[in-house]
Amino acid sequence: MKEKIFIFDTTLRDGEQSPGASLTPQQKLEIALQLERLGVDIIEAGFPIASSGDFEAVSLVAKNIKKCQVAALARAKKEDIDTAYSALKFAKNPRIHTFIATSDIHIKYKLRMTKEEVLETAVDAVKYARKFTDNVEFSCEDAARSNLDFMCKVIEEVIKAGAKVINIPDTVGYSIPEEFGNLIKQIKNRVPNIDKAIISVHCHNDLGLAVANSISAIINGARQVECTINGIGERAGNASLEEIVMIIKTKQRYPMLQKFYTDVNTKEIYHTSRLVSNLTGIVVQPNKAIVGRNAFRHESGIHQDGVIKKRQTYEIIKPQDVGVPSSELVLGKHSGRHALEKRLVELGYKVSKKILDRIFVKFKSLADKKKYVFDEDIIALVNEELGKGRQQFVELNYFHINSGSGVLPTATVELKIRSKLKIMTFREAEFGDGPVDAAYKAIDKILCNVFNLKTVPKLVDYQLKAISSGKDAQGEVIVRFEYDHEISTGRGISTDIIEASIKAYISCWNNFLIKQEVTNKIKISL
Repeated sequence: MKEKIFIFDTTLRDGEQSPGASLTPQQKLEIALQLERLGVDIIEAGFPIASSGDFEAVSLVAKNIKKCQVAALARAKKEDIDTAYSALKFAKNPRIHTFIATSDIHIKYKLRMTKEEVLETAVDAVKYARKFTDNVEFSCEDAARSNLDFMCKVIEEVIKAGAKVINIPDTVGYSIPEEFGNLIKQIKNRVPNIDKAIISVHCHNDLGLAVANSISAIINGARQVECTINGIGERAGNASLEEIVMIIKTKQRYPMLQKFYTDVNTKEIYHTSRLVSNLTGIVVQPNKAIVGRNAFRHESGIHQDGVIKKRQTYEIIKPQDVGVPSSELVLGKHSGRHALEKRLVELGYKVSKKILDRIFVKFKSLADKKKYVFDEDIIALVNEELGKGRQQFVELNYFHINSGSGVLPTATVELKIRSKLKIMTFREAEFGDGPVDAAYKAIDKILCNVFNLKTVPKLVDYQLKAISSGKDAQGEVIVRFEYDHEISTGRGISTDIIEASIKAYISCWNNFLIKQEVTNKIKISL
C-alpha cells in the first residue's frame, strides 16, 4: 500500500528570507494561490510576529486558501503564538508551527538557557498552542547537531503535550544523507510515542545536500518534507520542492521509493517556478534541475541525435510532466546534422541531402563564431544556398516616441516595404503600455494591413542585454513571436534600446515573411 509524503511549502516564510526576496502581502497571496493549484499540502505563509507586513500577509493567505493547510511560525513564546493564531484565525485549516533550539551550541550561546528550561519551554509552548488548534507542529531547531538523548526526550514530551507533527531540521545544512537518514531512524526507534506524530524534515543546502538528505529521511521514516520552490531560502537555500517531488515520481521502480507518492500536480511546477522567480527577483540558474532553462535543452550532436530517435535516450523526465512545453534542441557548435535537418523541417524547409550537406558546412562555420545559431541565421543560410538571397521585405524608415511620467506612451513608425514590383512607404501611430509596446502595435497595424493578416502575432519572448560595457554600450534585443503555431525570431542592436527593440521586431517580421513566402503560405506582391 502506498504512503503519502506531505509537502510542506515554506517558500513564503523561509524562502522569503533569501536576501533581497521581500514580497508584498498581495504577491504572497498570488504565490499561495498558485501553490494551491500546484497541490501542496501545507503552505507556511510567514512569521506573523516578525512585522506588520508579515502578519497582514499570513492573514490574507489564511482568508483565501481553502484546499491547503495554512501554517504560521512562532517561537516558543506566548506572544508569538497569540500573534500567529490572530493571523490564522480565519483559515479553514490553520496550523501553528512553534520551535525552540535543542543543540548544545544554540542552548548555550543563543538561548542562554539550561536544557531543563528548554524542555519546559517547549512543552508549555505546545500546550498553549493547543488551546487554539489541535494542528500543532513542533520543531527542534538545529536538530542535526543536537544531543540525541536530549532531543528524543523533548520530542516525547511535546507529543504528550499535543504536537501532531515533529520537525527535524538540518538548520545549517551540516548532515550528509547516511547520517541524516540514521538520525530519523534513531528517533523512530528511541521515542516511545513517535507513532502518534508525523515526522517532518527541513533541510538546508549549505553543503548542497538538502534534497539528498530529505530523500534519505523519507526512506527512513519521515512522511512530511519542508521545502521551497526553486530551493530558495536562507544562505544556500532549502531543499527544492520540484526536485523532491520529481525524484519520488521518477523513481517509482526503485524499491526504497516505490511505495511513496505526493498529491502535487507536477504539470504546474514550471509555471510556479517562473512565478516565484519573477516576484522574488531571484533568477533560476540555467542548469537547475527540473526548472532550469537548460534542463530540457540539448546541444551535443550525439545527444540531439539520440533524443530525435528516442526521447528517453537522454531524458528521464518528459518536459510536459513538469509544465515545460517541449524539449529544445539548441543549435550551436556541438550540434549535429540530424538536429539541423529537424530544425529546417520545423521551419518549413525540405532540402536534398546534397544541399543539406552544404548548409551544414556553413552552419558549423557560423556556430564556431557565435554561441547560438538562431532561426533567422538558419533561414539566411538556406536562402543563400537556394539562391533566394534578397533584400528584406520591411525596413525601418523612421520612428518617433513620445513617453514620460504622466504621459500616455505613443509611437509613430514609418516603414519601407519592398516587393519585386515596387517600394512603398507606410506610417502609423499607436498608443501602448510603454514606448516599445506602442511601437510594436504600430508595426503590427501596418504589416497586418499590407499583407492581409487577420490577427496580429503573439509576442512570446523579449530579451534585452548589453553586449559591451560603459554608458555607450550597445543593447541587443531578441524577440520571438508566434503566428499560426509557428515561432519567428528577430534580433536588433543599437545604443538606443528602443531602436534595438524596433529593429528586432522588424527582423522578426522579415523572417516570418520570408518563411511564409518560401512555404507558399502567402504571396508577397504589392
